[in-house]
Amino acid sequence: MSHHVDRRQVLRVSLGAAAAAAAGTVAARPAAAAGHHDELPEVPGMSGDRRANEFWYQLDEATLYNSGQEVKDAYAAIRAHVGNIERGMREKWLELVAQPGYPHTYAEFLAPVKQPLEVLSRTQLGVMDRYYGRRHPHLVKAFGWFGEGVLYDPRGHAPFLVHTMNATPDFPPPGYHTWYAYLRGMMLLDIDRRRWQRIAPALAFAWAVQSTAKPAQDRINPPLPARTVRRLATTWLVKDTDRLDQDFRSFPYPQGMS
Repeated sequence: MSHHVDRRQVLRVSLGAAAAAAAGTVAARPAAAAGHHDELPEVPGMSGDRRANEFWYQLDEATLYNSGQEVKDAYAAIRAHVGNIERGMREKWLELVAQPGYPHTYAEFLAPVKQPLEVLSRTQLGVMDRYYGRRHPHLVKAFGWFGEGVLYDPRGHAPFLVHTMNATPDFPPPGYHTWYAYLRGMMLLDIDRRRWQRIAPALAFAWAVQSTAKPAQDRINPPLPARTVRRLATTWLVKDTDRLDQDFRSFPYPQGMS
């Protein structure tokens, strides 16, 4: 048992060092980090990193606004099982994570919809791979900018012209918990498990960033101070799944934020 604890501690120290080293690039401003995106056509009025804007736009298209029949069928199957593909999934995870038997109870609950979850996993990771491949630090930056609300895309669906999680001043974003409920189920059913284990801290990082920035969705938002983003990066990007299970039990904001 002590050997297991020691290995976990070594892993956390290693991840902490990696996150600290990466925090400077995570906090880089979109314009400075844009790089060469000549293969992506210019979009008049767009603000923020060109590739990140395209990634979030295409992810929305593939999973929401212009999804294929296979994705629609997957959502229909999940809806039949949980009642609502957003609130139903989120509330079921929040219910089971607080009870004895988790995570086994959650895996058992989602086992009947493993095939639809495989479709959604393949679709989402396909978009991630198209724009970022295995360049995980660049994907993490895209999640950070998503949380800050600094990706303004006039191609969006008004009034949601900023790529960030939908929210209003009186209605905080529940979407981070919804997405976490999906990817947690994917992990437990061994659907691209290692990929989602790496992405989960980036999702939590975006949640913490948006909970701090509280960006508007219909206009360009000012970025957070770089030191704030670095602090959030070094706090959240080191967390393993067990810790994230505890953190996401806090709804709608991370504990201590409001």
